[in-house]
Amino acid sequence: MTVRTGGGVHVTEHGGSGDPVLLLHGIGGSADSFAGQFAALAARHRVLAWDAPGYARSAEPADAPGMAGYAAAAAALLRERGAAPAHVVGVSWGGVIATRLALDHPGLVRTLVLADSTRGSGRTEEKAAAMRRRAGELAAIGPEAFARARAPKLLSADAPEELVDRVATAMARSIRLPGYAYAAASMAETDHNGVLGRISVPALVVAGDRDVVTGVAESEAIAAAVPGARLEVIAGAGHLSNVERPEAFNRLLLEFLT
Repeated sequence: MTVRTGGGVHVTEHGGSGDPVLLLHGIGGSADSFAGQFAALAARHRVLAWDAPGYARSAEPADAPGMAGYAAAAAALLRERGAAPAHVVGVSWGGVIATRLALDHPGLVRTLVLADSTRGSGRTEEKAAAMRRRAGELAAIGPEAFARARAPKLLSADAPEELVDRVATAMARSIRLPGYAYAAASMAETDHNGVLGRISVPALVVAGDRDVVTGVAESEAIAAAVPGARLEVIAGAGHLSNVERPEAFNRLLLEFLT
């Protein structure tokens, strides 16, 4: 494993040969969210996983990046490390960043994987408002309590308590203000519904069948809108399908990248 920091963005690297794969975590995560994918991917690919700006080991951005800003930061990372074009894998919020990366910087993206993702919370006023409220909740109760409240929703109802605890602990270590507030604001302002048809790279859309955060219907809508996209549903997985069912997730991912 190689750990690098450039431009204030912390990147974890595995492997070193083969096509590059960029992993973009969800709004409560970090590069460590992909621990269950590193070994499987590194056998065939050069793997890069970031801590998004303002998360975990990465520096705070100077101000709110917006979704385009996060995509620009990911684009800069790929250019700086000579890793373009890359297979880009995004989970949840990371999938929304990946979508914007493919739209704004199409030459840097080889393929696109959107796992338990969304078209953005800006699709309705209700969803946008709920997303904006999260920063206040985090400020009021702190990262540990916030993570303990959120973690059970990210997994299926049958997930073992040990896994729920692990997700909560990882989230508490990854999130802080203002980084989390900036991320939530980027989601609240985003509605990709009308532009998904412009994506021109091969795409795989993955959803856990027990995802109660974004839901299978949202992944179905994304897959229907992205030209030629393939939809796969993982049985027994909640919102963090790559964490809860890593073997099934890795199998789909490797088959698609091959």
